[in-house]
Amino acid sequence: MIRHLALLFVIPGFALAAFQEAAPGIYVWQDTCNVHVLKHDETAVLINLGDGSVLEHLGQIGVKRVEWVLLTDHHRELCQGAPKLDHATTKVATSEIEKEILENPLAFRKWHPRLGDKYSVHGASYVRPPSVPVKIDRMLADGEKFAWNGFELACVNTPGHSPGGMSFVVKREGRTLAFTGGVMHDGAKMTNWFDTEWDYGFAKGLDALTASVQKLATLGIETALASQGPVIRDAGKQFAAYEKKLVDFRPDYIRGYPVNDLSKRGPHPATKPTKANYIVQVLPHLYMFGPEMAGKNFAILIADSGHALLLDCGLFPKLVLERIISDMKEHLGLKQIDACWISHSHGDHFTLFPALQDHGVKFWTMDTIADKCENPRFYDYPAMIGAYNAGFEKAKIDRVLKAGDVIEWEGYQLHIDWMPGQTEFGNALWLMLDGKKVVFTGDNLFGDPSDPAQNGHECVNARNSAIIEEGYLVAAKYLQKLQPDIIMGAHGVLMTEPKGFIERYHDWALRAIRKYKDLLPDKDYEYGYDPYWVSAYPYRVDVAQPAEVSITVRNFRDTPQQHRVVLQPPPGLQVEPAVLEGSVAPKSRASFKVKLTADLNKLPAGVQMVPLDITLDGKRNGQLFDFIVLSPE
Repeated sequence: MIRHLALLFVIPGFALAAFQEAAPGIYVWQDTCNVHVLKHDETAVLINLGDGSVLEHLGQIGVKRVEWVLLTDHHRELCQGAPKLDHATTKVATSEIEKEILENPLAFRKWHPRLGDKYSVHGASYVRPPSVPVKIDRMLADGEKFAWNGFELACVNTPGHSPGGMSFVVKREGRTLAFTGGVMHDGAKMTNWFDTEWDYGFAKGLDALTASVQKLATLGIETALASQGPVIRDAGKQFAAYEKKLVDFRPDYIRGYPVNDLSKRGPHPATKPTKANYIVQVLPHLYMFGPEMAGKNFAILIADSGHALLLDCGLFPKLVLERIISDMKEHLGLKQIDACWISHSHGDHFTLFPALQDHGVKFWTMDTIADKCENPRFYDYPAMIGAYNAGFEKAKIDRVLKAGDVIEWEGYQLHIDWMPGQTEFGNALWLMLDGKKVVFTGDNLFGDPSDPAQNGHECVNARNSAIIEEGYLVAAKYLQKLQPDIIMGAHGVLMTEPKGFIERYHDWALRAIRKYKDLLPDKDYEYGYDPYWVSAYPYRVDVAQPAEVSITVRNFRDTPQQHRVVLQPPPGLQVEPAVLEGSVAPKSRASFKVKLTADLNKLPAGVQMVPLDITLDGKRNGQLFDFIVLSPE
């Protein structure tokens, strides 16, 4: 049994705290994480550090000196107290991968994010390092033994929750215990989802986590001491149950169509070839790329007048665009492309923006998308236009649309509707065309409706601001109500006779929600899913002049929620107010303005990080999220 020490005390900003004894010589302190203290006489080793408040209270258990801090991973809430360490007496150890992140944290916060940035999902970083470097004195390898004053800890690489996560296994009085970091939360659940989301729907992080759980399950661990949540008893049984959940979850997480086959498919049977290079005909007035250009973005309506409307345009060279425009003028009656409608905020849908502007093309999209095109650096989302090295960093929208708008164009009525799914920031365009109800849906679903094994969802990615109840489920219900004859997905995916496909898509969304609820520990699972439930706009702030940032706090609950958000800027940056306290109504958001003023003589040049230390309804979460500032060189 875990034993409470008799002495209780209060830490400012915290609920009542106490040391607990988890095993002989092993104590637990709780602040922004569980800090585990291995004690020998008057010295100690800490497993993780939290906000460092443990250092002020170790005397309560007779500890005068901390010799080592072993970090299971780099996440800020586990080590944000590192500046309080006395490096003359205390050394820090972690795995080689976590060392890279901890010692170079600002290398993973980019002012100009790119698709290939390390530890990012299409430019949005999935690592959450501290705002200042943490010096690592020793790298620990898989299988290494860390021996200290009668403790022998076996180092076990357990990536998944973090790229280089490490667990430490120790025997005490015949029992096998393990310090497992964020690998598993009590109840056979994930600590959170967003730290395991390493790619764009291909399960790299999930597979790493599953393998780590399988590895730990073979070690005979009776009790696991995690970085968050209660002590995990019957750890072996919980690891087995957790592994089963993860394996069962995987098919509903990865893309719901054979993504690698998209570039291999032949001509769609509903299309006809044309004399224009790469262009096939879907309906008398509707054209798209054929299989030679699979995966590229290009569909076009050509009215009887020769005026045309593009539906997304990107991911192919300008020379190809010039050639197909010429061919369509010669063979398909094209006279002028009036506009290009952008389906959603991802930059690959308008990489031909400058070339189309040269042809007098205007750009249309919905109001919730426009700012993501015009100010992409203000957001910490994947796949923004600047990430594509397309030769431009932002795109001016000529016509900003609203959900419910109906546009009269060349005798057609174009209906604009909000359609989230893959990302919150999407819209659909539908019309009656050549006797068919046709809807353009962007990246929200792909696949072959005639294959009953496919359910069509494009990619689950929380960093798209894509909570499933507010995304894919909304999209599915929208399509159920619309009952289209043809779904035109982006990237050249044509879906005909889609009724049964839409039903499978809807059923998948409900199933995915149930599985996330089962996997994540909070009854309102979104707090473990959404990496933006406290967020900053702009995410990137130039502080060469006084600036303003808006901090938004989200409440997913059915009851009011209390928050305390502490902004922790670098030296030389003043934030006013530095503490945001208040209440957010049920199922809503609240935003708070903060003024930033830099003393450029004190603020280091370049990119700096401002962590947001969050307490929610009395529970200290620590520096979960951040934004970045740029001071002039």
